[in-house]
Parts: sequence; structure tokens; C-alpha cells
Amino acid sequence: MNELSNTYQPTEIEDKWYNYWLENKFFEAHVPKENEPKKESYTVVIPPPNVTGVLHMGHMLNNTIQDILVRRARMQGFEALWIPGTDHASIATEAKVVRLLREQGIKKSDLTREEFLNHAYQWKDKYGGIILEQLKKLGASCDWTRTGFTMDQNYYKAVIRVFVDMYKKGYIYRSNRMVNWDCEAQTTISNEEIIYKEEGEKAFLYHTKYELEEGGTIIIATQRPETIMGDAAIAVNPTDERFKHLIGKNAVVPFIGRKIPIIGDEYVEIDFGTGMLKVTPAHDPNDYEIGQRHNLTIIDTINDDGTLNENCEMPEMVGKDRFLVRKLITKKLEEAGLLVEKEEVISRIGRSERTGSVVEPKLSLQWFIKMKDISETALEVVEKDEIVLHPAKFKNTYRHWMENVRDWCISRQLWWGHQIPAYFYGEGDDDFVVAETKEEALQLIKEKTGKEVTANDIRQDDDVLDTWASSWLWPIAVFDGFNDECFDKETGKIDLSKNKELDFFYPTQVLVTAPEILFFWVARMIIAGYEYTGKRPFKDVYLTGIVRDEQGRKMSKSLGNSPDPLDLIKKYGADGVRVGMLFSSPAGNDLPFDEKLCVQGSKFSNKIWNALRLLLSLEKTNDAIPEGNQVAIDWFEAKLNQSLSEIENNYKEYRISDALLGIYKLIWDEFCSNYLEMIKPVYGLPIDKGTYDKTIEFFETLMKILHPFMPFITEEIWHITKEREEKEAIVVAEYPKVKEFDTAILSKTEQIFEINSQIKKVRNAKSIPPKEKLDLFVKTSDASFYDEYISLIQKLAGVNKITFTDKKPNPAMSFVVKGDEFSVPIQINVEEERKNLEKEINRAKGFLVGVDKKLSNERFVNNAKPEIIEKERQKKADAEAKIKALEEALINLV
Repeated sequence: MNELSNTYQPTEIEDKWYNYWLENKFFEAHVPKENEPKKESYTVVIPPPNVTGVLHMGHMLNNTIQDILVRRARMQGFEALWIPGTDHASIATEAKVVRLLREQGIKKSDLTREEFLNHAYQWKDKYGGIILEQLKKLGASCDWTRTGFTMDQNYYKAVIRVFVDMYKKGYIYRSNRMVNWDCEAQTTISNEEIIYKEEGEKAFLYHTKYELEEGGTIIIATQRPETIMGDAAIAVNPTDERFKHLIGKNAVVPFIGRKIPIIGDEYVEIDFGTGMLKVTPAHDPNDYEIGQRHNLTIIDTINDDGTLNENCEMPEMVGKDRFLVRKLITKKLEEAGLLVEKEEVISRIGRSERTGSVVEPKLSLQWFIKMKDISETALEVVEKDEIVLHPAKFKNTYRHWMENVRDWCISRQLWWGHQIPAYFYGEGDDDFVVAETKEEALQLIKEKTGKEVTANDIRQDDDVLDTWASSWLWPIAVFDGFNDECFDKETGKIDLSKNKELDFFYPTQVLVTAPEILFFWVARMIIAGYEYTGKRPFKDVYLTGIVRDEQGRKMSKSLGNSPDPLDLIKKYGADGVRVGMLFSSPAGNDLPFDEKLCVQGSKFSNKIWNALRLLLSLEKTNDAIPEGNQVAIDWFEAKLNQSLSEIENNYKEYRISDALLGIYKLIWDEFCSNYLEMIKPVYGLPIDKGTYDKTIEFFETLMKILHPFMPFITEEIWHITKEREEKEAIVVAEYPKVKEFDTAILSKTEQIFEINSQIKKVRNAKSIPPKEKLDLFVKTSDASFYDEYISLIQKLAGVNKITFTDKKPNPAMSFVVKGDEFSVPIQINVEEERKNLEKEINRAKGFLVGVDKKLSNERFVNNAKPEIIEKERQKKADAEAKIKALEEALINLV
């Protein structure tokens, strides 16, 4: 006992047990050999964090949930595998490397691609694994021997192989289309990499005069006057009575003098701005669509770096940044008398997540995947719940996106990433082939042109693939699923039987990720899974919420509202933080994080620790188990299995926070507050060995149930309660199974707890100390009900003598439990007691009115489950009995 500290000290034990788990290879998983017991697999793949990343609160939540599921599966006897890894993060990593080189006086443009990639790999080797090391502090039970990286040699080959296959199947094409353009990184970016928000700087609609060819003027409202030089038309709604007479006529572009048509298009909102829209197909996605419908000229006036080019036809603007040009054009419009009004508006600005640059809609020659056809199966399987989203509310969101899916731009103008395997041999639009290697490309060029070319005559596309176009293969490629042996180039399919690991561990069980990448990653993994294996990549998708502060803001370093997760772990222990993260985070709902939750988690650790200290402090005897202790044991056995049944159901429905809350209440309320009080001997006296051994058994069972949530303290306690073999760890102990239990004893014991609670209220009301013994008089129709509980009531409530009688002592304070009346002889203030009784009667009558109202509601009675109706009827009977007893007590009050 002296070896245990007074409080739980997490920092002293966390490294010890994590190293122990690693040394004994408890996290490692393999395909069972023929001479080994048959096991089912349970596989989870980590959503690979960016190599640029460090641990934040979102990672904490996401990885805690994954670890809980994997640890539980491991204890249930599955061959549990949690695969870690990182994503190369093209834009983010390249930006960091470019910044680092700039600090060293080196420009990217001064380097060859190979030289730049050497610098990038050096950066990755130095900083790329930080977040994985941090996850170990959290207790993540990943199989670290399998750590993957999306630029590993085999993974790289898989990504290139899939590009070639998709191109052969006709899914990939190259075209000049509208994209999101990051002018600082000078690359396309996905919708997911754009952050939209209202900014402090004022935004305006510039009401501008355009002359009509036939004389007169019209007024156009635009937020982007810098694009006026790229105007190709003026659009009005064909139903707008004000302007439909202008359709077919021409307007003149200010300063340029170019005549442009006035067209009718239903996209134009009649009540927005002036009701007339300038159409600039090269610089707005909606304008581009209008341009396609009306066959308009496309005039691209903005360079890749955000400066204006010669197409703007204004030499003084060429080479100037788009936002400077906005100011200059506005000034010219004012001087020319063409700016009628500057109307202040609220505008949401889209910025690149990686560079912070305002995103420019831009026409660009890029590679795309046709998404419509290959998305059909991915939509169908979610609709039919072959893949289940948790919570189910996201199914509607998923359906909307998949039914309106657009082609996916997969090329990026970067060097860090998977270089697109397209090889060009001429200047024509079609002068290229797609091949896995340069050697294969040379052969394809010969077949296509009939000419012999050398490696020096061709060049590979400089662009790399969008990061998502590699990570969508993650559940397959981490098992080398596209290797030469199991991937058939002719059919474009994987033969699972030729890859033992993929065949055993795939499909995976559950994916835990954030809702914001449901489409950009989850949907695409589903597409790839069915396309290449014919199987789903996972059965369930658990969508976590966003971690927010008390004001509801998303936690971020830029706002300064996010604590450092590692600091929290140092302060409260990994177990305390894990519990704190989950106390308020049901699936799909945001987590209003408060550090007090971690305090609560830490207190929970200490509550458990103190229970251990109490048990180890008890002396044992060989006496028989007392009747009261046996009742306590029978009750907790039933309570344990009832709670475990509810916990298992919560796991099944992926209500992980509810499962934790059930365990928390079972340990804190039922075991520590109730059970231990029921069996604890009088201070200084010993406990019988039978009760002690059963209590330790209960405690160890509770530690097993708790282990997935709080791995460190449970492992520590597991090795304290009993001497264990070297590898006899709780991390691989058998997870408890639900056993049949006696519901009757639960109901009876709850009644005893209520009696105890009411007696405590009497003590509190009259300031009677717990050490002072009380007498208890009971009026009941069945005194035998209490036979086995008398000693428990006496012990828990500090009762000296229990008398069963129809005569109530006077004076006394009374209460009713389940129709039986209990009285504690005590001096009372008659007037005060009368007021209290009248108040209780009114409260009980009010409660009865509510129950009667519910039971008289036909809709409720016809639709509610029988057990629910029976419960309401029991409430009615209890309330009526309570009112009767209280009214009798009021009559007898003198």
C-alpha cells in the first residue's frame, strides 16, 4: 500500500506502459498462419495527416476514437490492425520547402526538379514524422511497423498505375476548363482547399455605365472591375420587362471600345445589383457556363501570378497585380464619369488554405477525371447502407453531392508529388501518350505515330497529381494492392487472392474522419474500392464533429483559441485528455471543448485510483460472506451486465461518447459510490476474503471495459491488483461479454437506494451527523420484502433499528417509496412540516396530472411500446400512493 501515491501520477507511468506495449509487439498484426488459431480481421486505416502537420485538437478527437475501436477489437480477439501513415501534401509541403530555401537565399526557379525534390525529401525526413510521434503520447495503438507514406516507392507506383488505367478506360482526359487558381503557389487547388469567410475589408458593387452601340447607356454592377477588359457579353434575365427589349443589341466595353452582345439568360437574378450582368467567361465559373451556352468569346486577361496580360488591351495595366488594377480602373471610371455608385456589400472571400492568397477562377489546361459514371456505385452502396454513415444525417448531404458530381481536376502545377505519367513528343494538342514508364511511352509513341523516337525527344508532363488522387487509394495501396502480381493491367482489376494481406485485412471495418472531407476523400475511396476490388473499402464511416471553443469558434492557432494537445497531456495525463475530448462529442456534432472536461477526466482517474487504494488497504479474513455483502455482490453482478449490454449497444450504433458515459456512471456511481459503500467494513475492521476476491474481480472487469478509453491507468492497475506473467497485459486481455442478469434484483436494490437517499435528506434537513444512528418505522403490506435488505439499510443509512408497524411515531419526518411509508422519529416544527407536506402534495399532484394527460392521449397509447406504457402506469400508481401517504401524514400532524 505504501508504494501507491496518494493521487494518480500519469507522467510516471505513460511512457513505461507505451514502451512495454511496443516491446511486446502488442500493436503488430499479421495474417494468421496455418498452424495458428483462425481469427477475423479488424482493420482501421488512419486518415493520413499531412507531413507538414503537428498534433491539434481535431487530430486528438479523431485518433482517440480510432484507438478506442481498435483496442476494443484487439481485446475481443480480432486480429486488430490500425495502419498509420502520412500524406505528402503537395501544396503545403512545397510551400514550406520553398519558404525554407528562400531563407537560405535559394530560388526554386534556380533549381532543377531533381535538386528541388532532394531538398523536399530532406525536409520530410527531418519534420515529416513529428505528428506520428505525438500520437504515441496520446496512446495510439498503431502498428508502427507498417507506417505508410503516399510517396513511398510502391505507393507512388500504385498512383501512376491507376492514372494510366483510368486513362485507358476513358475516365481521364485533358482539357482547357475553369479551375480554382492559387496565384501565389501558381497551381490549381480543390474546392476543399478554399476557405470562405467574411473579411474586415469593405467590399463593393461598382455600378458602372456601359454605352450602347445605338446610343444611350446601361448600368452594370460588378464586384470585379479589374475584369472589365475581359467582358464578352452583357446578360439580362429574359423575363425582366425592364431589359428584354435590349436582347440582341450591342454594348461597348469601357476604355476598350469592343462591341459585345446583350443576351438573355435565366441565370441572371432580376433583383440583384442592377439586374444586368457583365459576362467574363475567363474569370468566373458561372460566367463560363453562360459563355458555353451562348458560344461567347473567351478573353483571358490575368496571368498565372495574378497580374494582367496583354489581352487586357490597356498597356498601362499590363504586369500589374489584379487588386492594384481594381483601384486603378475604379479611378479611371470615376474620372471618366462612368462610375455611378459604390454600393457596400457583404462578401465572402475565398482564400487558398495553404498560401492565404485570394483564389482566382481561371481557365486552364488541366487533367480531369469524368466522375458521373464511376460515381454511380458509390452512391448506390451508401443509399442501400452497404456502407453506413454515422450519423445518418450525412446521407442526404452525400446523396446531393454524388448526384451533382462534377468532373475532378486532378493536376497541380507543382514538383512535390506524383508526376503525371503523360509523355509529349510534339506540339499538337494530341501529341502525347500516357504510360507507367518512359520505356513504355516510347513504345506507345512508335505504335501511335509509326516513328522511332528516343528518350531525349520526349518530355514528361511537369505537373503532379492532386493529393486526393493518391490518398483515394489509401485502404488498398497500404497493402501494396496494385503490385505486379495481383493487379491485372488488361482488366484493370485486383485479384485479392494473390495478395494475402489485402485479402485478409481488406475491406477495413470503419473509417473515422471529418465531415468536411466526406466527398473529397471518403466518396473517392469508395469509388476506387469498387472500381479496383469490387468491394467496399470499409463498412462504417464515423464522422466526427469540429472541435470548437466556448464561443463556438473553430479551434485554430491563428485565432489563438486552441490549447497545445501535448501541454494538456502533460497537465492532465493522456487518459484524462482522452476522456475530456469524448465527454461532449457525439458523432457528427461539434465538440464545445472546455479544459474543465480534461479536469473531469483527471478527477475520474483519481476516483479510480482511490478505489484501488481503498481495496488494497483492507485486511482479509476467512469469514463467510455476510448476507448484506452477498446482496451487494448479486446486485452489482446484475448492474454490471445491464450496463455492459447498454455499452455494447452504444458501440454498435457508434455512439462512442454514450458508451464512455455509461462506463463512467458504472464506475463512479454504481461501483465507487454504491457498491463499495455496501461492502466496505466498518473502519479498522477486516473484510471477508470471499467479498474481497469478488470485488477485485469486478474491479478488473471494469478496467477491461474502460481500457479502450483510458489505456494507461487501466494497464497500471491491471498489474497492481494481481501478479501477472510478462505478456499478460490488459491490452490483450479478453474483453467482457454480456451475461444473463436478474432484473428483479436491480429493481429491488434501486428501491433500497431511494430509501437511503430519503433518509439522507432527513439528516440534511435537520443537520443530523452521519455518525448519529436513527430509528426507522416502516408501514408496508409486505415486510418480507425487506428481509435480506435490513442490514444494508442499516449500514448505508446509519439506521439503528427498523420497526415494521402501522402506527406512525409522533413527532416524525415521513417519506414514501414505492407505496411504502417510512418515518424517522424526530423533533419537528409542526407548522414548518405542514408547509413542507402541502408543498410535496401539490408537487405530487402536479406530477400525477402530467402522467394522466399522457395516458389519456390516444396517440401516445397507440404508438408507444408496451413497456413504456407500463412504466407510465407504474408512475401513476406510485404517485397516487405517495399522495395518499402524504395526506395521511398531514392529517396526523399535531
